[in-house]
Amino acid sequence: MVTSYLGLGTNMGDRAANLTSVMKRLAYQYGDIITVSPVYISKPWGYESDNNFYNQVIEIKTGIDAFDLLELAKETEKQMGRTKIMKAYADRIIDIDILFYGNEIISSRPLIIPHPLLHKRMFVLQPMSDIAPEFVHPIFNKTISVLMKECKAVPLTKFLH
Repeated sequence: MVTSYLGLGTNMGDRAANLTSVMKRLAYQYGDIITVSPVYISKPWGYESDNNFYNQVIEIKTGIDAFDLLELAKETEKQMGRTKIMKAYADRIIDIDILFYGNEIISSRPLIIPHPLLHKRMFVLQPMSDIAPEFVHPIFNKTISVLMKECKAVPLTKFLH
């Protein structure tokens, strides 16, 4: 079993229900959910929209390898109604990102772990810091707490727990 951290985000529809639904699906298909962060509200990152995101990080224990985990994540997004659009960043009903998969470093198409932008995203660092502040990023060799302090993004407001 491997400990993996997943970032969840939604800014369409009933955002709280979307997070609840995706966690039920993840627990059923992926493994055991160990820890769940509070939910934070964030403005869209990389594009303009009036729809703010609900963001959360979860810790899971899984026997699924990283590439199969990615395929299951994409299939779960599709089942929940996410449609693929050509723009890199857009409104979405659900987004599942593999942030870390144990301490593995994977750099291949289509999977890069650790997530290559997580150290720049407060909407990932802040909820991750709530559940695993001492987790060490295997490339930067810094804890999540240190990465959060170094991040130039504005801290977020906790919305739900």
